[in-house]
Order: sequence, then structure tokens, then C-alpha cells
Amino acid sequence: MEAVAFWVLAVAAVGAGIAVFVVDSMARATFALLASFLCVGGELLLIDLHYLGVLIVLMMIMEMLVMAVFMVMYMMNPAGLMPMTMLHNRRGALAVSGAAFAALAAGVFTVPWPRRAGRPPRDPTVALGEAIMGPKMLVMMVIGVAILATMIATVVLAAHRGRYDGGDGTR
Repeated sequence: MEAVAFWVLAVAAVGAGIAVFVVDSMARATFALLASFLCVGGELLLIDLHYLGVLIVLMMIMEMLVMAVFMVMYMMNPAGLMPMTMLHNRRGALAVSGAAFAALAAGVFTVPWPRRAGRPPRDPTVALGEAIMGPKMLVMMVIGVAILATMIATVVLAAHRGRYDGGDGTR
């Protein structure tokens, strides 16, 4: 069952990725890209990388919705729904993407893939964090909280009015 779900999500992710360049508006391209990322998040959940899967799903939902809101607010055409093309320099793009695909596909078949040594880790998220960060993982977690606190403090200090301010400077 997991293998079927994996292949369904894989095909859906590639199909939605292709749709990004086929649909004729920025808004539709945004939601096609969101669908592709959601499928990739589902793939990560299937291979027991729960933290990364949920992170990608939550992050991409917010990112794409913010992008759609800014398209509605700032684009010249209404809500990014006017017809347009996502392709520029079609021949050059096809040549570069075809060459990149051929090189990557050749790499898949020519690289000597290593055999698995040992068993999968009990907690893949911890193993991934240790592999990427090593002993600096705790430091990076603290820095992440410090950066979040700095962003909140910056917004608070930049705001002219307070919580109970009516907007005209009086309380």
C-alpha cells in the first residue's frame, strides 16, 4: 500500500510541477507549485521523515498563500488570473533542461551506489540533525529561538502605536 501511495504522490508531484509551466496565470501556477510541494511533503511522511514532511507542508502552505495574497494586492492584472506565459526563451530553456536531465539520468545509472550498512536509525529526524549539524545542534536551536525573538522585537519596536491605540494617537 505504501508503494502505491509513493508512486501516486510521485506522479502527482511531477504532474503538478509540469502544470506550473503549462497553466496560463501566476495564481494557478502558484497553487500548482503548492500541490507539487504537498505531494513531496507526503513522500517524506511516507518514508518516516515526519518532521521534514510536516515542515515542508506547513512552510509551503504559508509561503504559497502569502505569495497569492501579494499577487492579489500588487499585480497589475486582477489576482494574477490574466493569461500569461511562464516560458521565456523556449528553445534555450528546452536545450538546457534537456541536457541537465540527460546528465542527471546518466548519473543515476553510472554512479556506484553504496550498499546500506547497518539498520535504519530509530529516530531519523535526530539522525538527520546530527548528520547536518553534528555537535552544534543545540547551539543552532538556541540561535533559532533568538532569531525569532529578534524578529518579534523588531516588529514591536517598529510599530508606531500600541495595542490599545485607536490609530489617531489617542487612547
